[in-house]
Amino acid sequence: MGQEIASFSFGAEDFAEFKARLQQETDLLDRWLAAAPGLDPACQPFAQGSPVGGFELEAWLVTPQGDPAPINSAYLEAVNDPLVVPELARFNIELNSRPQVLAASALQQLRQELEQTWDRCCRVAEQLQAGLMTIGILPTLQQQQLTLEMISPRKRYLALNEQILKLHRREQPSGIPPLGLAIAGPATLLRVTHPNVMLEAATTSFQIHLQVSPHQAARYFNASLLVSAPLVALAANSPYLFGHDLWAETRIPVFEQALDGPPPLAPTHQARVTFGQGYVQGSLMELFWENLHRYPVVLPQRLAAAPSELAHLRLHNGTIWRWNRPLIGLDPVPHLRIEQRVAAAGPTLPDMIANAAFYFGLVQALGSRPLPPEQELSFAQCRANFYTAARFGLEAPITWLNGWQGSLRQLLLQELLPQAEAGLAQLDLAPQDIQEYLGILRGRVESGQNGATWQRRYVARHGKDMQQLTCAYWERQRQGQPVHTWDLG
Repeated sequence: MGQEIASFSFGAEDFAEFKARLQQETDLLDRWLAAAPGLDPACQPFAQGSPVGGFELEAWLVTPQGDPAPINSAYLEAVNDPLVVPELARFNIELNSRPQVLAASALQQLRQELEQTWDRCCRVAEQLQAGLMTIGILPTLQQQQLTLEMISPRKRYLALNEQILKLHRREQPSGIPPLGLAIAGPATLLRVTHPNVMLEAATTSFQIHLQVSPHQAARYFNASLLVSAPLVALAANSPYLFGHDLWAETRIPVFEQALDGPPPLAPTHQARVTFGQGYVQGSLMELFWENLHRYPVVLPQRLAAAPSELAHLRLHNGTIWRWNRPLIGLDPVPHLRIEQRVAAAGPTLPDMIANAAFYFGLVQALGSRPLPPEQELSFAQCRANFYTAARFGLEAPITWLNGWQGSLRQLLLQELLPQAEAGLAQLDLAPQDIQEYLGILRGRVESGQNGATWQRRYVARHGKDMQQLTCAYWERQRQGQPVHTWDLG
């Protein structure tokens, strides 16, 4: 959840100063993005060239019995790796990749790096009598474990909790709990209230990053929005929360409601976890202007940084969790990234690299089409596709480009997997890697078995024992074979 801050107590002067800096940096970014490619680098500092990929993987620290293990402070000290960092809860961590130019053997390089980091992280966990798991929502998690005592000891998290609660108290009528969940599943309704933002810690994801040139960014961002529905269904791995069978990808409503509250939201509330307001029309700058004008500042940390570092802009952007989020990076040079946040963590490392391959390939195929595909599907339908896919997974009914209607499985097999293959070939990625990872996805779609359906099938056979489910899942995950090959025991 972003960079650390120096304090978590703020006054009116802090908010005023931060807003002034935010305005200044937003104006500067606007000038940079308005400059045409090829001008003086002082006017157009952003990286150009081939797309670059990367990811962030959130994981669970667990006991040998599969319960959350709140030991990330000791664990991170033992790992001692700048690419392995804390997450909101003491039982979560995040692994980061080094970016790879999307060409040749990039997919294998991403996998090899992830395997090396993961193996070392697992060994350290074993030394602490714990383990690591990748799953969207840990089935053994209980609501009473999501207390502020379980928050990672970073000022950013404490300040974020305090400021989000203050924002909700200003917007909600008196007496209404500010946060909680109301999620309807196939045969059950989960309705809970919660006193803080720690419900967000119930969710872990595999966030895919795509660095693009400024002149491509709007088209590729809109393509990323279109891809969200098939990707969230392919990667669905979160059917259970607190023992309730809810959505195929329950992370989606949990994350939204954990920070914004259950629907209906107050009329004055601007959702901070959102699919967005519409397609980008001309530039990602539209989203940063939206950040400035529509979202109250919640972390007004004064930062000793030059305007060209865009420090306040990037900090503020990090408190707005669009499912497709624009990012500004500075290392090694300023660059634009699209962060695709809809995929769940897990089930296995090859499954996640396959999800990334699908995303890179289909965004490339759609984003490079002569006619923008977003002109063939309204934003309202694109958003509806996303929530339908999150709820029903691979069996979701979908409306696609030019009015096509049918099942998501049918669309994936007939159109989207071939298009992703063409996009990966267009990027000049290794043909054997394309076949390997899209083959994993084809097997997943043909069998109808992603992480969510395997969990539900296991429960249907063995009963609703969340401890047994977690241990069976973890055993298969450690074997490392893609989820579509998993048996039910």
